[in-house]
Amino acid sequence: MFAKPVVRMRGLKLKEFLQEKTYLLAVIGAVLIWSTSFVATKIALWTVPPFTLGALRFLVAGIVLAVFLALQRGLVWPRRQDLGHLVLSGVLGITIYFALENLGVKLATAADAALIVAAYPAITMLLESLLYRVAVSRIRFFGVGLALLGVYLVVGESSSLGGPYRFRGDLILVATGIVWSFYNFVTRKVANEYPALLVTFYQTIAGAIAFLPLALLERAQWQAPAGASWLALLYLAIFCSLLGFLLYAYGLKRLTSSAAVTLMNLVPVFGVLCSVFLLGETLSLLQCGGGLIVIAGIILGVRQASER
Repeated sequence: MFAKPVVRMRGLKLKEFLQEKTYLLAVIGAVLIWSTSFVATKIALWTVPPFTLGALRFLVAGIVLAVFLALQRGLVWPRRQDLGHLVLSGVLGITIYFALENLGVKLATAADAALIVAAYPAITMLLESLLYRVAVSRIRFFGVGLALLGVYLVVGESSSLGGPYRFRGDLILVATGIVWSFYNFVTRKVANEYPALLVTFYQTIAGAIAFLPLALLERAQWQAPAGASWLALLYLAIFCSLLGFLLYAYGLKRLTSSAAVTLMNLVPVFGVLCSVFLLGETLSLLQCGGGLIVIAGIILGVRQASER
């Protein structure tokens, strides 16, 4: 007599459980996609110059985004006072950021990039406290210090492993983290005014247009890209720039921000694994230890921030 309601309740619980797992898997999928971006960049750079790669990647991503937003009827013109922030954040977060990242990956290794990028939140926390007088607890400050110590170990060891070019590439990747921080500061001013996908679209378009003059500087290096480079370019544009973002945004519908950010700490882990197994790159024990210190410092800082 009472069996049907019990079965129905179990069915609802099972459905809710599967939905929760779907959101979790969406974020993990985004993490896996972003982890492979460093390997894909390295492959694309075999025959495509770094600035040209950035221009092509985000032109393709911008076109796909425009079609997607048009089909969803979500393509609206921003307010005049917000347009400047959208353009500036696009130039910072797309043009300058990826121009430096592509150049850094070209000179260094994909594994180095995966480890150094993990410290970008720590660089942002440090600049935020210095420029905006944001209070930082002792635990978060300790976490930032740990992450920066890890970066020092990774970068310091690169000169003995790969020579001056790898060392310069690592320094460029560290500078890229500073650009990433300022991109975040500018994006905050418009992030809550428009849907995230629309903000990404305008940033992508502004960044792609600003990339064009830089790409023209590389005309002497243009050549017919190899098949692997073309596939890597399309993967970067469609999967890393769009699908990863959509999966992450979908997962944030039910997961807490702190849980999602904690999962993001898997990016350097998967990124290094992909670099080692797919490209045959090598890391010293000291660099591996530095990478673990970076991740530990970021986890410590993020946990303290989520508790506050």
